[in-house]
Amino acid sequence: MTPVRWFCGAFLAAAMTLALPGALSAEMVYHRGNTGDPETLDQHKTSTIYEANILRDLYEGLVAYNAAGEIIPGVAESWDMSEDGTVYTFHLRDDARWSNGEPVTAEDFVFSLRRIMTPETGAKYATILYPIKNAEKINTGKLEPSELGVTAVDDRTLEIALEAPTPYFIDLLGHQTGLPVYPPAVKEHGTDFVKPGNMVSNGPFMLKDAVPNAQVTLAKNPNYHDAENVAIDKVIFYPTEDRAAALRRFTAGELDSNNDAPVDQVKWMRENLGDEFRVAPYLGTYYYTIKTDKTPFDDPRVRRALSMAIDREFIAEEIWGGTMLPGYSLVPPGIPGYGEPSYVDYKDDSILDREDEAAALLKEAGFGPDNPLKVEIRYNTSENHKKTALAIADMWKPLGVEVSLVNTDVATHYALLRDKGDYDVARAGWIGDYADPQNFLFLLESNNPGFNYASYSNAEFDALMRKAAAETDPDKRSEYLHEAEAIFNREEPYIAMLYYGSLNLVSDRLKGWKDNILNIHPSRWMSIEE
Repeated sequence: MTPVRWFCGAFLAAAMTLALPGALSAEMVYHRGNTGDPETLDQHKTSTIYEANILRDLYEGLVAYNAAGEIIPGVAESWDMSEDGTVYTFHLRDDARWSNGEPVTAEDFVFSLRRIMTPETGAKYATILYPIKNAEKINTGKLEPSELGVTAVDDRTLEIALEAPTPYFIDLLGHQTGLPVYPPAVKEHGTDFVKPGNMVSNGPFMLKDAVPNAQVTLAKNPNYHDAENVAIDKVIFYPTEDRAAALRRFTAGELDSNNDAPVDQVKWMRENLGDEFRVAPYLGTYYYTIKTDKTPFDDPRVRRALSMAIDREFIAEEIWGGTMLPGYSLVPPGIPGYGEPSYVDYKDDSILDREDEAAALLKEAGFGPDNPLKVEIRYNTSENHKKTALAIADMWKPLGVEVSLVNTDVATHYALLRDKGDYDVARAGWIGDYADPQNFLFLLESNNPGFNYASYSNAEFDALMRKAAAETDPDKRSEYLHEAEAIFNREEPYIAMLYYGSLNLVSDRLKGWKDNILNIHPSRWMSIEE
């Protein structure tokens, strides 16, 4: 095997600098705003960022993230890759422990990876691990979980075989779906293993309490292998869907950080909060999903007309206060080695010309003054999302489109989308789990029901994604993905609208925070300065 080894020493040394002299004198509590109440704390059923923020504190996978959002060794202190790139061998650290003191073993990861692929688990995000050998066949009921390409060579050695070389595989393991579950807890409690008192975790923190719509409380895990360098004693996550209320709590000193901010107060925050209001580039796309298996939204002309009439520049600047950029592609720009994404062909046309073409398309599709197109826009609770929806309703009005708005809390909103509930157009967003265009385009694969909110199905698109997955030549792979993007742009099952910037409120008292493109900030690296 060709060695591809990583070691933790430098990271541990860096982490030691985070422990402040006063850390031992009193309990250090991190009050952390989190933009939604978790629908689940089951890492195999999770699908949102606000759940990932909590799960990354509770568990540690084979790999983890440092303060800068970079992959570092986790339970695996090193790993090797075979010369053909299809087999990884992970060497687990001797001091990895569950919160009850039991050792973390290779067999725990075998159990966990089989569980997420078992169809009965209902993991909506299982597709992210499809590069593992036989994963897709198991997840679709064609093979037994025991056929998954994962093997515990011994307690400290885990082997993972892939279907084909996957350059971003180690990055995939950093995702929350790669976090292990404690097998005895799952076997004893079933789905209730996630409850306080039942959960056994292996990360820097343990679950102490979870009160719906109020808070999730974590306590430092004394059995974590790097516990001596974890400064925070307790993390309290608060659901902060109301960004304006979160800002008030932050300025009152009730929150040490919040992972979003009200865009209508950007000017005030920049003038009054200084460096405590942080805006950074973010690998993500804000979009509207359209239900393509519902008349009349199954007509590409209707979808294209709705997309063309949206003034993205106005929304980015006037609604989002310049914290977002106008977006004309599902894949955001800036991904290393990919070049420019494939943009929709009307990107550089004037909005007036686009409105005229949009009106003509709707007329061609049978809509006009005597037969107006009626569209319901659904969005999850946020003033930012509400104002965006209202602005788009105004932009569609000259086309004769009659718009109604429906608002629900974030858990209800995404449950409806994932479970194929009825809707016309709905707000959604995707933040890259790793810097690769596949992580955006896979959303529209027909075998990805959990995130293909549009119920889109195109055989040519699927074939190109399969070819890209099997291609080892980077240039050819990029070509296939660009071709898949071109199909997306032609049919527009999603209306790509904005590229994200991350907005965070970060108190001067909170040390260890580093802005990064993935906007990942594990509490492990934080401390509070009184």
